[in-house]
Amino acid sequence: MGEWGFLSSLLDNVQSHSTVVGKVWLSVLFIFRIMILGAGAEKVWGDEQSSMVCNTQQPGCKNVCYDQAFPISHIRFWVMQIICVSTPTLIYLGHVMHVIHKENKLREYMQTHSRSEIVKVPKYSDEKGHVKIKGNLLCNYMTSVIFRILIEIGFIVGQYYLYGFVLQPRVVCKRDPCPFTVECFMSRPTEKTIFIIFMLVVACVSLVLNVMEIFYLACARSKRRSRTVTASAFALHPRFNGNSLMQNEKRSLTDVSHSKS
Repeated sequence: MGEWGFLSSLLDNVQSHSTVVGKVWLSVLFIFRIMILGAGAEKVWGDEQSSMVCNTQQPGCKNVCYDQAFPISHIRFWVMQIICVSTPTLIYLGHVMHVIHKENKLREYMQTHSRSEIVKVPKYSDEKGHVKIKGNLLCNYMTSVIFRILIEIGFIVGQYYLYGFVLQPRVVCKRDPCPFTVECFMSRPTEKTIFIIFMLVVACVSLVLNVMEIFYLACARSKRRSRTVTASAFALHPRFNGNSLMQNEKRSLTDVSHSKS
């Protein structure tokens, strides 16, 4: 698990800058993908080529048969999947860190200059480093989630076309330098199939969470816009503008008194 430490520490920083659904997605990524892959899957697939038995002793035949059955190892495939799925989130994290650093510099400027010289104020973060997902950050966040969805779908489809979702215990191949049609037999196919299905289910859960997050962000954005429009309507409507109403009444009373006089 040591090699996953750097990636885990980076993704852990995203927790405080994500939505509720995003935090659940990160928990699924940590617990059911990174930890399971490092703790169990690597041991199960550690002997996949050395324990494969073929009905021939021809040098090189076993290697080409293994290459036919597994163009890429399941472990390396899942490692690539985790890294690729995490990349859009890490890009978003870089944007967040840039915004926080920029607005902290702006706060330092505000402390040393008068208000008349200040033309811009922080709008994305507070003094504690908490970020509000809106504006450009919201667009970046939604873009990262969309790319995560596309990457998840691409890897699920790619896994299906590469070697399916069930590990066949027998592999039949006819490649040079095999002298004839050779049959090879994999070790622990049932146990490996369970891991394949488990990782597939986790990928599907991650995909569903990403879709839910898109809807969550869209609903939150529409609610924010509706509140802004409602507040503007209340402020502009004379019925709810107390100052304007009082001023109009005063003017009408003054006009009446002048007309009487």
